[in-house]
This record gives sequence, C-alpha cells and structure tokens, in this order.
Amino acid sequence: MPTLWASTHLDAARVSTKMTSMDLPVDLTVLADDSLYLWAPRGAAGSWGLANCLLVTSGTAAALIDTPYDERMTRALIAAADRVLPAGAGVRTVVNTHANGDHCFGNGFFPGAEIISTDASLERHRCGEISPQEMQYLVHASDPDEPLGWYARDRFGAYDYTGITVVPPTLTFSGSHDFLVGDTEVRLIEVGPAHTSGDLIAHLPQHGVVAAGDVIFSGDHPAHWEGPLAEVVRACETVLALDPQWIVPGHGELIGQDGVRAYIGYLRDLEGEIADRHGKGLDAYEAADEILAAGFHPHLGAPERVVMLTFIEYHHLGGTGNALGMAELAGHAARWAHARAQVPSGA
Repeated sequence: MPTLWASTHLDAARVSTKMTSMDLPVDLTVLADDSLYLWAPRGAAGSWGLANCLLVTSGTAAALIDTPYDERMTRALIAAADRVLPAGAGVRTVVNTHANGDHCFGNGFFPGAEIISTDASLERHRCGEISPQEMQYLVHASDPDEPLGWYARDRFGAYDYTGITVVPPTLTFSGSHDFLVGDTEVRLIEVGPAHTSGDLIAHLPQHGVVAAGDVIFSGDHPAHWEGPLAEVVRACETVLALDPQWIVPGHGELIGQDGVRAYIGYLRDLEGEIADRHGKGLDAYEAADEILAAGFHPHLGAPERVVMLTFIEYHHLGGTGNALGMAELAGHAARWAHARAQVPSGA
C-alpha cells in the first residue's frame, strides 16, 4: 500500500487551510466482514479536528472507538452507523483513545454507553483539556486580528461547539483492558504519555487492525501535546509489535506497517533536528523556524505544528521551564502561521 510519509515532494507546505467546510461521510467504509467500519471525515491538508472513528459490531452488540468533534459531525456518524447496525443494535460501549475534544466531544450523544479510557485520560479530562465553551469563544468570539484568534477561525471555523456536554470516561484502567463486542475481542493497551498523558491504542486481533489514535498521524505534520518524541516512537513500536495488517491513525488515511516505520523515521529525524539546535543555544521558536526554513518534510500539511513539537521537546530537554498548556502551544504555532499568511485586517 502507499506510504503517506514518503520523503518525496508532493507540493509546497500550506500555511493557511481555511477550515470552513469538511467532507462528512454519508456511509461507513467496510474494513472487515461487515463487522468493522471506518468513519473518516476529510478536509484540506493541514486540517484539524477530522478524527477517524471505528465502529465494531457483532450480532446486536456495537462499540465505537472515538467520537467526533461537534454535534453535526456526531449526528452524521450516528446516521451512517444506523444504516449498517441490525435492528435492536446500538452503541453500548465507547472507547476514547485520549481526551482531546476531537476524539471525545461526541460522547454525550451516546446516552447510557459505557465510556472506556485510561486513568490518566480521566485526569486530563479534569484538568488540561480545552472545554467546548472555551473553543467556541476562541473560534467565534476572540480577536481575529491577533494570531491565535485568526488561527482559530482559519483552522476551526467549521465547528460549532454549542450543545456539547463533556462526558468523561465511566470505566478507566492502567496498563491494559480487554473486552468483547459480541464475539469480537478488543484489546486496549495504554501507551501514554506520548501524544497526551493518557493515550491508548485498540487492537482487534481477529481483524488484524490497530486503532492508534493520535499516537500516529498520516499525511500531515502531527500535533503532540505531551511528548517527548522518543515516547511517541515507543508507542509506535508498540503498535508494530502487535503485527497488524492495517493501522487506523487518529487522522488521515489507513496505513500499513511500512507507514508506521516511515512515521517513526519522521519523529526521529525531528528529534535530532531539535536536539541539534537546542545544543547550539537557539530558543525553541528560532529552532522550529530554522528547521522549517531548511525544508523539513515540506510535502506535509500543517507545518506550524513543528513549532509546537519543538517547544514540547525543548521542555523535555530542559530548555523552557514548566510545560506549556494547549492554548500556549497553539499560540506559538499561530504566531508562525500568521507571520507567513496573507492576512487582511479583521480576517
């Protein structure tokens, strides 16, 4: 299968994606024997929030791995799922691979479902995540002439966070947790801290599939909030150790094991570039700017995410004091993107 992390140049890095529309699938994609389905929203390169969701079915039992970002997306997923679920079936189990809103804000639209995640993910729900109300303000009411206000509108303008109630996990674990969806085994394995403090991956051994959440991105520069990059690599190696045929990344197209290996190569390349500039005494923003100016994987969307990753890596290298929150990290990325985009006043 094609590797989406190949080093060949596809086009120049895009600075502005203007996320005002998205392609919401009407139907689910069958991955295995009418019992495993992918809901895969898509947008422009470098888009945020378009997370893959995986529906597991067996008889009248069904489980959903990750839920969408807002009500419109979640209702589109539910409508697509209703077309394949047998009469009397419903989603009774939800798995959140981590606590970012684009993987769990839809939880509340599955009333009565057991919601499973890690202990660390539950703690992140309590402190550390940006709420729907904060996102609604940032996207629709913050100052558009400031870099972060512009960036929020440009990247998240298609989303409406009103009507979202955050529903945290109802069952949590550390290490691993196995359960059945009818006759289908689902193995949850904690791999955080990596993308966030509470990541898990979901292994479906009967199907040869791993849902990796945001431990793995496909087709764009990744956004990681916890790190260090070596821990993201470790999580990816855990995925490979399961010997899956297919890997469902948190965002982007399905990949095989070669795609995961290419992604690990990207992470190690970036880790080395950042460490080199940290050793030379550059600050984090200067280091990221220099890495991007030198043409680091320019075919990938969302180059500004490299700025975030550099600040996180600098923290772990001992260069930035306390860890930065999500809004602060996004602010640094927004500053870089804003400086390179043609932005009219009041955009």
